[in-house]
Amino acid sequence: MGSESPTTPRFFVLEKGLLGSRYDVEVDEFEPVNHGEAARCPRCNGAIGMRPWLPPHRAGLVLHGEELGDFIKVSGHDLLVSERLAQAFRAEGLTGLDGFHPVEVVRVHRKRRGPKPTLIPRYLAVTACFGRAAVDLARSRIRYDEPPTCEECRYMHKEAIHGFSLEPCSWQGEDIFRPRGLYGSLVVSERFERFVARHEFTNMRLTPTEQYVWDPLTPQDAK
Repeated sequence: MGSESPTTPRFFVLEKGLLGSRYDVEVDEFEPVNHGEAARCPRCNGAIGMRPWLPPHRAGLVLHGEELGDFIKVSGHDLLVSERLAQAFRAEGLTGLDGFHPVEVVRVHRKRRGPKPTLIPRYLAVTACFGRAAVDLARSRIRYDEPPTCEECRYMHKEAIHGFSLEPCSWQGEDIFRPRGLYGSLVVSERFERFVARHEFTNMRLTPTEQYVWDPLTPQDAK
């Protein structure tokens, strides 16, 4: 990829904390689990998202680490954020998250030996919006089975990602979003990156998009 202009906005990929970290946790969904319809591209009508988790939200947490953090990946495109994070997000006028439905945590199961956490945060279920920002295919290092055929969604099965950029002027200012061409990735703005650092939110890993690597053939990304 070519060098970026100093005035070009920087973006980061948001992921949960590393496996084995202090805040390592996963979610069990409890019955009944209601799902809506997956979003579709307005041009080619192909599915561009996972089926959303609908209220009421009841979940069990499986704690692999030591304590519960502010950010938990559920499945598909669903996320849990702590009430602390949600309140700060709205108070500071950040954009891009939808939902904010209360979640009933029915149990916390600890995988490792040790006491159960004494504090269970109140969680809200959210989803990140589908942004207009589009992956710049010419300036990104993404290996596809075949090149995308739809100019709108740019969806195609990917074999590996070794850094990517967004097309200049395609971003419309959202602080967290799923870009066209990489709907499976959460991308955030510089303002969101500073927001996370200032509040010291936990279980959130931010990587500059140009340094982001996803390659199932490498040990760190093997499934």
